[in-house]
Amino acid sequence: MCGFIGKISFKQFSEHDLESNNNNIVCRGPDTKKTIFNKVDNINFHFIFNRLAILDLSEQANQPMYSEDFNTLLMFNGEIFNHDTLRGELKNSGINFKTKNSDSEVLLKGLSFQGESFIQKIIGQFSIAFFNFESKKLLLARDRLGQKPLYYFIDDQSIVFGSNYVSVLNTSKKKNININQVHNYLNFGIVPSTNLLHKGMQKLDRAEILEVNFNNSKIEYVKKKYWNILDYEGNQKFNGEEFFALFTNSVQIRNQADVPVGNFLSGGIDSTSIIKNQFDNNINSHTFTVGVEGSKKYDESVWANQVVEKYKTNHKLIKISSSIDTDKVFNSLSSLDEPYADPSIVPSYLISKEISKYFKVAISGDGGDELFGGYQRTLLSLKKHSKFISNFSKLYNIYPSFLGTGSNLLKYSNDSLKINNAYLTDLKLLNLLKIKNPNLYEMSSLELNSDYKSLLYSDYNFYLPDQMLYKVDRSSMANSLEVRSPFVDHRLVEYIFGHTTEYFNSDSPKSILKNYLSSDFDNKFLNRPKQGFVFNIEDWIYNNLNIIHSVLNEGEIIKNLNKNIIKTLTFKKSRINALRIWKIFVLEYYLTEVCKD
Repeated sequence: MCGFIGKISFKQFSEHDLESNNNNIVCRGPDTKKTIFNKVDNINFHFIFNRLAILDLSEQANQPMYSEDFNTLLMFNGEIFNHDTLRGELKNSGINFKTKNSDSEVLLKGLSFQGESFIQKIIGQFSIAFFNFESKKLLLARDRLGQKPLYYFIDDQSIVFGSNYVSVLNTSKKKNININQVHNYLNFGIVPSTNLLHKGMQKLDRAEILEVNFNNSKIEYVKKKYWNILDYEGNQKFNGEEFFALFTNSVQIRNQADVPVGNFLSGGIDSTSIIKNQFDNNINSHTFTVGVEGSKKYDESVWANQVVEKYKTNHKLIKISSSIDTDKVFNSLSSLDEPYADPSIVPSYLISKEISKYFKVAISGDGGDELFGGYQRTLLSLKKHSKFISNFSKLYNIYPSFLGTGSNLLKYSNDSLKINNAYLTDLKLLNLLKIKNPNLYEMSSLELNSDYKSLLYSDYNFYLPDQMLYKVDRSSMANSLEVRSPFVDHRLVEYIFGHTTEYFNSDSPKSILKNYLSSDFDNKFLNRPKQGFVFNIEDWIYNNLNIIHSVLNEGEIIKNLNKNIIKTLTFKKSRINALRIWKIFVLEYYLTEVCKD
């Protein structure tokens, strides 16, 4: 896992343009930095790559990587988990390799030899920048589910692209705020999909390719999708053995590395299933658990200890306080290159920081809830109510905005997508901020063969890439830690969407994994309520209002909307209002501190 930034232009530019903005990317790859600054014909280019060495630790595997055979160059952030198989196929076609085990060279030679169709063969998490000096074409690409980021700014003379939004933003010098995206952030807690906070900036979508042509006097480009979940929708009979064969392979290939590999272990169903799979396949597991001091509510170490004892892992317990000090909060927020309002970024950052002291790679259970419908909001969305009960949802229209989002009323609707979306949005906050007629992003409302699959589809189009995978990537890579998630394997997603859903039981969420674990753990372990990975946000907010006011006084966004909003939200000191204050605070801190040159 690494990070890069590049610029290609018909205009001359200084090396300083990229060098100064590479500082935000170094954390993604602190082992080796390599730079190429040159000109070919009328094209000026500058590539900077920061490497976190995990596969093939030799210098030959450093990037930017150039192929003399094809006159092509690659910068790539991520891992290609099936690189051994692909290397063998390319060798059989007569392709020669300089490295012994570099997935980067496999990707470079594969794209050079087969073109963009080679991406279809990849199993992995990646963002790719590939330049062909003969055809004068740049190819940018992201993985299917959106694990690795890729931002860019493009006009008819230049393109700047890279792994960090702020780095590309500061290079492009485009600082005009898009107020529509401010409204989106205040509603969702993130700027959704490919939208961005600043005008002119762009983000490559998941499973998307951008092809940029430098053959003429001005840049021409085209976007295309190379993968779509809907192409795999079907009703083949679900087969547990088939599914778990894919799952086993997904876990095994993510254990491949030339450095030791650790594991996040919450003691929950998802991470426990991964550890069991490693144990059953003779993989020696190194596990890490967060213990929250002073809070039984958020401490899962007692459950994790059962997993450790059962599967004999090499374990380390990391203790963090439920009352996290301000410096740690600011450090975690400084890791964000886009505003992000989920407070779980703080403990995620802290555990990544601890694990990175021992490992460069860690496996996580992220993606299990999306794959198996494990969220409480999913179960509530599928529940059907009588006509009388469903009328309670209409009370949402008169529900006071300062009390909360109103999702506790909308949950009585019989519209499953409406209920699901209510738990991911806060239109009532926009009312409090006096935002009228906002032009908001609309989440997927596509109806598939079942309400259940429609909800899964919504999660894969919004919640997983924009919320979960963003948090995992930024909190880990800020600490030079690569996270691999077996449940976020496109083959598992294709299988789930292509098969019947009898594995899903709304009365026992994730029953497929619970059955998998049932011979090793009792019902108390398997059926306990799901715990969140958060810190005591209420205490932090209401005990630090002076800090929050100082940050907001430096900013411009909220004071131009409703300068009395914090006073309104502290009238009722609830958790939801603490989360709203946090959301506002994060936005202003991001704009005043993170985005500064």
